[in-house]
Amino acid sequence: MTDGTRPDQPLNGAPRGAARHAVVVGGGLAGITAALALTDAGVRVTLVEGRPRLGGLAFSFRRGDLTVDNGQHVYLRCCAAYRWFLGRIDAAALAPLQDRLDVPVLDATRPEGRRLGRLRRDALPVPLHLGRSLAAYPHLSLAERARVGRAALALKALDLSDPALDAQDFGSWLTAHGQSARAVEALWDLVGVATLNAVAGDTSLGLAAMVFKTGLLSHPGAADIGWARVPLGELHDRLARKALDSAGVRTELRTRVTSLSPHENGGWSVRVPGETLRADAVVLAVAQREAHGLLPPGALDAPERLLRIGTAPILNVHVVYDRKVLARPFFAALGTPVQWVFDRTEASGLKRGQYLAVSQSAAQDEIDAPVAELRERYLPELRRLLPRARGAEVEDFFVTRERTATFAPTPGVGRLRPGARTKAPGLYLAGAWTATGWPATMEGAVRSGVSAAEAALRALGRPRPSRLFALEEAA
Repeated sequence: MTDGTRPDQPLNGAPRGAARHAVVVGGGLAGITAALALTDAGVRVTLVEGRPRLGGLAFSFRRGDLTVDNGQHVYLRCCAAYRWFLGRIDAAALAPLQDRLDVPVLDATRPEGRRLGRLRRDALPVPLHLGRSLAAYPHLSLAERARVGRAALALKALDLSDPALDAQDFGSWLTAHGQSARAVEALWDLVGVATLNAVAGDTSLGLAAMVFKTGLLSHPGAADIGWARVPLGELHDRLARKALDSAGVRTELRTRVTSLSPHENGGWSVRVPGETLRADAVVLAVAQREAHGLLPPGALDAPERLLRIGTAPILNVHVVYDRKVLARPFFAALGTPVQWVFDRTEASGLKRGQYLAVSQSAAQDEIDAPVAELRERYLPELRRLLPRARGAEVEDFFVTRERTATFAPTPGVGRLRPGARTKAPGLYLAGAWTATGWPATMEGAVRSGVSAAEAALRALGRPRPSRLFALEEAA
């Protein structure tokens, strides 16, 4: 493998307008985005990924006749950068949005026939769009619903640019604003755990406020939910690779970068097994610990901060039944260990029966539990929630675990997250853990790739591609 340049051609000394070369390290959503943005601006790009596939932690694999996603991933209408990404790789039709937010919520502690509540919106301006749903939400008392409304208005008034919010925890703020333990469970954590991967008491108020203000209190359709109706690998690997190939990006899989080093006269050497790639710019789009290991001295003022950005796990329980047991595409649950359940039958290619994926965020207590123990815990809970499951046979049961699925959104994490630029000219950072203002989501990953590419293009003197997502549009 070569990078297409002669060793005696100093890239940094190329005349203005000459071909520039960028190396993107990491083929997750952040790296794919950065590579597409750079090549759209006329930069020659090599993308290097250690895995045998693209997509990072949002991927698929084969299990017998099934195509299985490692975890259930969703996005919201307010995720404008990820929506741009889907369009850029010609995948928008494969991951459509709901016409209107509608979340069925089953409370396992209530009698059958009275378990269902719904969180849905009307075609009214904010905050009236959720008023009727909240007023009728059966999982909270009338007094709790009224207090939720007042807390939502207080949350809407918070200034997201205030750094003091990062140091506070969301749970204490909710308590101070009259939210009962039941309201936290049945509403705030119902949404927050799924989007932030942490319970309210372990979450930075700044990140929680960003999620709720943007998703529920910015415009009526902001929280409409979208998800892939095909395996994630179809989007983030096959179609992303097709887009990269069409754009002229050179993609090297199963290729791990071992070191980065700057040249004295500018430019970078990127060492991979058996070869050194030379580049005018490098985008480091890997997890924070891997980034820390590759950063050259002086690239960040306090690189040890990257090691203080914690991680949080997500567990997914996969159950294949011999018959259909769930009529809805998904639901959320209360009064049970079960959090969110999705029907993945069609997407997986299953021809008979039904395949459900149970997505368990903030799963610190279960992430290392044996499969047999998880089977004993979750199958009875699914029978509690789904009457049709009581007479169904379980044809397959398996578990996927991502122990470092996201960065932990703990109070104080904001001051640890670096921006796209480093102090080393030509070296940029990308990844959902960087300072995007968002939690660890697909949206945050794409935004970070855009930020890194824009910073690199400015330094290279290249115009911004006209079709690149504009961060300020959804700020």
